[in-house]
Amino acid sequence: MKIGLFIPCHVNALTPHIAIATLELLEAYGLDVDYPLAQTCCGQPLFNNGDLKGGAAAAQRFSQLFAGYDYVVSPSSSCVSHTACHYPPHTPGYATLQPRIYEIVEFLQDVLKVSALPKPVYFPHKVSIHQSCHGLRQREHATASELMLPYQSRLERILALVDGITLTQPERRDECCGFGGTFCVDEADVSVAMGQDRIAGHAATGAEFIVGAEASCLMHMGGILRHQHGTLRTLHIVEILNGKAAA
Repeated sequence: MKIGLFIPCHVNALTPHIAIATLELLEAYGLDVDYPLAQTCCGQPLFNNGDLKGGAAAAQRFSQLFAGYDYVVSPSSSCVSHTACHYPPHTPGYATLQPRIYEIVEFLQDVLKVSALPKPVYFPHKVSIHQSCHGLRQREHATASELMLPYQSRLERILALVDGITLTQPERRDECCGFGGTFCVDEADVSVAMGQDRIAGHAATGAEFIVGAEASCLMHMGGILRHQHGTLRTLHIVEILNGKAAA
């Protein structure tokens, strides 16, 4: 099984340790993982800001670059949602690529069907699970509250494989963190206020870490936390699953 590792721009530039943790986790399951050096932005900011021509060009480049892999896997539910749900359907090569694009957690659960981690992981800490908007509603990471259906959470299920961990969630479990891509630039004050509110919800659980599967949400909340000089920290789920999380 040949995996094309898709690393979003913000992860590459600001949190490359998440990319490394994703690579190590996939390789620990015995997979052949390649990181195409020619990859660029998936085009989501272009589409969101009305540059349909530029966004379509990014979609075509992405579809061509990853065409030769069995699966494309990424640690970003937002960028995976864009590439798997919002590319122009007539993009050359996209029709055959689209079903093979996966976010890391859903890949582990739906394709590999893992029932154990590649090695025992002990993480004796209380974590509050953060559900990103794209992960929740486009990657089915959990049941959105407005559906009023029995609750399930992909992140809870896979984190339950970690020894010693205590899982909790904020009272408003599917509330946005306020990042929203360029929204955090266009409406900075609103974005920060939303992030502060989301952090307060996680902090109220008594958790030591906020854990999620979307690097951009964690980047946003992590930045606010550093300004607040608090003890609460953010972790991407792959950092725990591969046993490299710094406690």
